[in-house]
This record gives sequence, C-alpha cells and structure tokens, in this order.
Amino acid sequence: MRLKPVVLLAMLVVLAIVGTLLALKKAEGTNNHPGKVGGDFTLTSANGPVSLSDFEGKAKLVFFGYTHCPDVCPLTLANVKVGLKQLPEALRNQVQTIFVSVDPKRDTFDHLSEYVSFFDPSFVGLTGTKEEVDRVVRQYGAFYRIEEGDGKNYTVSHSARLYVIGKDNQIKQYLYHDSSSEEIAEAIKKLLAAN
Repeated sequence: MRLKPVVLLAMLVVLAIVGTLLALKKAEGTNNHPGKVGGDFTLTSANGPVSLSDFEGKAKLVFFGYTHCPDVCPLTLANVKVGLKQLPEALRNQVQTIFVSVDPKRDTFDHLSEYVSFFDPSFVGLTGTKEEVDRVVRQYGAFYRIEEGDGKNYTVSHSARLYVIGKDNQIKQYLYHDSSSEEIAEAIKKLLAAN
C-alpha cells in the first residue's frame, strides 16, 4: 500500500514538531532538582537595577523569554495573571512575577515594562547586556538561541520553565508554559503555606 503525498507530508510535519519539542526539553537540561541552580541575581528594569533579593518576604515566579514571542511567553504570563487572581489578596501580595528578557537587542527597558504591564502592572520586566543575561540564564539552567533572521526580524528559541522561587530565593518547583492557571495557583498556595 502506497501512502499519499499529503499523508506523508503530515507525518513529516508531526515528526518535525515532536523532534523540536524533544530537543527543547533536552536543551533545558536534565537537572530537575530544585535547589541545585538559581539564587539571587541583578538585572535592570525601566526603573533601574533590580535584584531578586529586593523582593524580601515574597515568593517569586521567574520566566525567561522575549516580548516578540508569538505564543509561549504570552500564554505563560496570561496563565500567571489568571492564577494570581484565583488567590486571596493577602496571598497575591506575597508573590512577585519577574519576566527576564533574553532579547535585549529589541527589548528596551521601556518596551519591556510596557509589555509586562499589559498582563499585570505588578509584573517586573528585567534584562541587561547579553553578558549579564547569559550569566543569569546559566545560573538558572535555562537556555535560549537566536534563530536566523534579517535585521530585527528573528525569533528566539528559549526554555519554557516557570521557576517557583521561595522567600529564601531558592527554586522550590518548576512549572511550564502550558501549566494551567489552577496549577500555578496551587503551587503558590503550597509554597506560601510551607513558609
């Protein structure tokens, strides 16, 4: 039995998608043990330098991405926004969401601030020089790669972990871009109950 060209093409597309997803998972590293990576860092917002430790007494949600991301970043930030809204205000006030841009070439401080504020005014957008960003990316076991493109028209492949960080600035749990708002809310409740 011969397969029709359309079926073969569909199979190739599915295999390419699966291969890409597996490569992204592998590139994120095999270290799934919170506490072995992470910690305090300092990058820059539209209002100046910001350190993780500036948010003393708060849990943190940290995500690495870029503002021109067509899907993963907006989905993650939207789910975080909805997840936080499911919490009582007293718990919500104990959480700081931080979006770290791995694309400082396009993501100026003001543009980054405007982008994260679209999701929630309390969210903080940080970036820095390529060297500064690379240092924090390594520190967190994350990754990114600038894909080929012309001028400012390019995409960035990047890890899709949402880091759930305790008040002690240590990673307590990993969630992902497709974690539901309910999963995010439950992770925060569990984290804050343990502190």
